Amino acid sequence: MERWFAEFTQKKLKRGVHRSVQALERDIRGWLADWNDNPRPFVWTKTADEILDKVAAYCRRISGSGH
Repeated sequence: MERWFAEFTQKKLKRGVHRSVQALERDIRGWLADWNDNPRPFVWTKTADEILDKVAAYCRRISGSGH
């Protein structure tokens, strides 16, 4: 669900210009209607092991940095 909201925010809210609450609401409702008519599953581009390796490398890098 979080991934969907990130997609929505990136493609609609950050790129949109809304001059009123009503315009924003119309844009959101249009996005939802389109998404529901043509749902698209999120496709991961990395394997779970690749993601976990990257997280482990990050943890090693910040280990002992006082964070």
